[in-house]
Amino acid sequence: MKRQDGFAPIGAYAALGDGRTVALVAADGSIDFMSLPDLHSPGTFAALLDPDGGGRFVLAPTAKFDVERRYVDRTNVLETTYTTKDGVARVTEALTLQDGGLVPWVELARRVEGLAGEVELAWSVEPRFDWGRAQTTIERRRGCMVASGAGIKLGIHAWAAGDPVVEDATVRGTMVARGGERVLLALCATHDEPIPVPSRDDVESRLDQTIDVWRRWLDEWEYDGPWSDEVARSALALKLLVHAPNGAIVAAPTTSLPERIGGDKNYDYRYMWVRDASYTIDAFIRLGLPEQVHESFCCLLRAARSTAPDLRPFYTVEGNVAQRRDELPLRGYRDSRPVRYGNAAASQLQLGTWGDLLETTSLYVGHGNALDSGTATMLSECLDRVAIAWQDADSGIWELDDARHYTSSKIGIWMAFDRALELVEKGELPSDHAGHWRRQRQAVQAFVEERCWSEEAGAYVEFAGADSLDAAVLRGARMGWPRVAPERFARTIDTVRERLDAGGGLLYRTSRERDHEGAFLACSFWLVSALARTGREDEAAELFDDLLEYRNDVGLLSEEIDPSSG
Repeated sequence: MKRQDGFAPIGAYAALGDGRTVALVAADGSIDFMSLPDLHSPGTFAALLDPDGGGRFVLAPTAKFDVERRYVDRTNVLETTYTTKDGVARVTEALTLQDGGLVPWVELARRVEGLAGEVELAWSVEPRFDWGRAQTTIERRRGCMVASGAGIKLGIHAWAAGDPVVEDATVRGTMVARGGERVLLALCATHDEPIPVPSRDDVESRLDQTIDVWRRWLDEWEYDGPWSDEVARSALALKLLVHAPNGAIVAAPTTSLPERIGGDKNYDYRYMWVRDASYTIDAFIRLGLPEQVHESFCCLLRAARSTAPDLRPFYTVEGNVAQRRDELPLRGYRDSRPVRYGNAAASQLQLGTWGDLLETTSLYVGHGNALDSGTATMLSECLDRVAIAWQDADSGIWELDDARHYTSSKIGIWMAFDRALELVEKGELPSDHAGHWRRQRQAVQAFVEERCWSEEAGAYVEFAGADSLDAAVLRGARMGWPRVAPERFARTIDTVRERLDAGGGLLYRTSRERDHEGAFLACSFWLVSALARTGREDEAAELFDDLLEYRNDVGLLSEEIDPSSG
């Protein structure tokens, strides 16, 4: 792995998590991003966004090395093997869990084992609290170093890892890993609480327990289909985005990674998007994880209830309306600015959000669950609200500033009414407004067919009256649109695939943006879904296999890919 101006490639990162926060670990042993105490908190390590002032936790050989990484089988515990000319050492690391679930504090453990010869490693803990805006103080307390700032207390524990030295608000040390020997580093973080001082044996035990906890979680699932290893890794990655205290599902654990290097489309995605949460709940339903489904669905409903009958595109992890919007004094990933803390899109109208919520409700009920009367009333009020709102222009799935009658949004509204009528038939929603909802479903369908179809383009276009295309229309396959207009949707699949093609199975988001950003990998997987749901399973499977080649060394995928480099 080679850094550029201090920045690691996005594909060089692995992720650790415990259900409260996520740490991103580069292949060179540097933890470049972690927010404390929760994943939506300010960053304590943010070298991902500013290699000079963001802070990091580094553990790596001092000599030139080769590196191999993998997740311990069926876990989110990372194993990195370093080979130098003098020896081989292995680092096993995780945000720890215990048999009962969460540890009372956030604990990051990094265990070094000498496998052969001798390997000298250097380590440094450089916390920069509140994105570097708070002063960092370090003192020795009860046998360990404690870094403090912005209400965070970070205990820095080192066993057989050399004598720690404090310099420039950084704790450093050097160690030698010899064959058969173990060294252990751990960070223990609290917020406005006393400072835990665990024993080495307790940290070692929790690191081992963490492996068992992840495997037991996977043992609960019921998937028995193709690509089982890939599905398991995907499920484990999704689980990292679930906030364990309440089941909230965030869209991403990071902020301000750019859509284009040097561009300004750099946003904070550490929020509970209704759409993204709905997709994740759908995945958990299909994997047979009913407890997780119930917890996350109820969390989503609580958030929706706080603004009903209106829906916001996203909510905070606590289920509130997002308010905070700051720009941070950081360089930005590869100098892409601004760096944002908070997201201004919370006030946007995104009509498809209602469809996502009703689709998730339908899936929840379809797997043997039932709605309470309060939820049924709230959803009915939302449907009556959207019966009026659907005729307005919105910002669409891509959260654009120019409000339009986006086709994907209208199909999402159609899905909301369609799933509502299914729920009425099952006795889960009151029937007194069913006739109105049925008429609205027909009106939305007519709008899409009359104003969003272009015979010249041979496809459903990006928005009413446009000639541009939008890969988000492919989501219509999941929503059920092929049963409305099977021939038109089949033509749309082929046209989008041809005109938004970025090579190698990749797609651009829209034809308007294709010259200004990379390919969005989600669009390619929507194409896989559209092919599979319209009877083209062989094409879908072939494309799916092609897309798996874009995984990094630990099996993770990025949101965007540069088509020129892959």
